[in-house]
Amino acid sequence: MKQSGFFDVEERLARLSGFGDQLEAFSRTVDFEVFCPDLEKALAYSDGSKGGRPPFDPVLMFKILVIQTLNTLSDERTEYLINDRLSFMRSGQILDATLVAAPKQRNTNAEKNDLRKGRIPQDWQDKPSKLSHKDRHARWTLKFTKAKRQDDGTIPSSDLDIPFFGYKSHVSIDRKFRFIRKWKTTDAAASDGARLREGLLDKTNTASSVWADTAYRSKANEDFMEREGFVSKVHRKKPHLKPMPRYIQRSNAGKSVIRSRVEHVFADQKSQTGLFIRAVGITRATMRIGLANIVYNMRRFLFLERLNASA
Repeated sequence: MKQSGFFDVEERLARLSGFGDQLEAFSRTVDFEVFCPDLEKALAYSDGSKGGRPPFDPVLMFKILVIQTLNTLSDERTEYLINDRLSFMRSGQILDATLVAAPKQRNTNAEKNDLRKGRIPQDWQDKPSKLSHKDRHARWTLKFTKAKRQDDGTIPSSDLDIPFFGYKSHVSIDRKFRFIRKWKTTDAAASDGARLREGLLDKTNTASSVWADTAYRSKANEDFMEREGFVSKVHRKKPHLKPMPRYIQRSNAGKSVIRSRVEHVFADQKSQTGLFIRAVGITRATMRIGLANIVYNMRRFLFLERLNASA
């Protein structure tokens, strides 16, 4: 068998570029070195004075995580592709799936009660290996789903509430470019509305209007936005036990045209990363969701760059 020469490898790399290598595009447009100080601080590498094997370049490892998330790969599959594919070897940009749902926990009622009160069940404390596999931060909630039309054409009189276990990703995007500007991770049972006052709004935005659904409509939020200089475009709720006034219906419909753009962000993330938390604990879940948000912004930037070039 003929041994591959240097120029054979170069030719294959050139072919990858000709096919529009996604990873090479990232390298051209994203300055990954800006992440280096934060990565080095988080990893807390030793200074090497005691010898030992040198650590991997933190920026390189971050690129691998980006690619892993972008392609929904497990750790094992990522390692295989890094060693197998030239495009991965050259660019190193991959991330694991950043997801919202988490593996369901099988806990007793007593254990659930301890967790709700912020305590670690005694049985878990006595068994460190068991504790390490227990997610103490994810929570159960009900996921509202519209009832689907039946085979005979009828629609059920009530919608569905489906039990859901995991975490919740809160984001705010800018209206024009749809970049994720602010984000936060909580357990699945956390209220959506309260997050508005916890740093989700960007005061550097060039416009002051804020669009959101009825979950964010509250006196506390309206007062907060007025005090901070924001203009509320939040959907209004239906009056209790009364029909929705026609003018509010029209107003909400107009707001939905703009508000629905954030749904496109979540849809894109789900199709690319699967949105499932495989790690245990909110710290790791926050990292996964954060990486998914970074990858989304990178992909969005590349899309807008191509759109601008073709205009």
